[in-house]
Amino acid sequence: MELSREITALRRNNRGYVPNVLTLSGKWTIFLALQAAAAASNRSVSEFVLESALARADEALADRRSFGLTATQWKEFMAALDAPPRPLPHLERLLKEPGFFDGGTRQ
Repeated sequence: MELSREITALRRNNRGYVPNVLTLSGKWTIFLALQAAAAASNRSVSEFVLESALARADEALADRRSFGLTATQWKEFMAALDAPPRPLPHLERLLKEPGFFDGGTRQ
């Protein structure tokens, strides 16, 4: 069973991969499709699945990592970043109080 060897190798790998990520027991048609695709791209099943999953994760998160702005919007955005912070008296007071781990008590 090549799948178990691939998953075992993935588990033993010390590069930070999470064990037990993929379970395909009894799903031979899925495994065969993955194996064929991996072979076509000259990769192991583990490499193929991991690379495919990471590519899909990048696609899913792309709109949350960057955003496009017009020149006017960019100027407004930069002005907002460069502006002094607005006063937040409640936050200032909270940050000046001793914290739980400082040995103080909150009132």
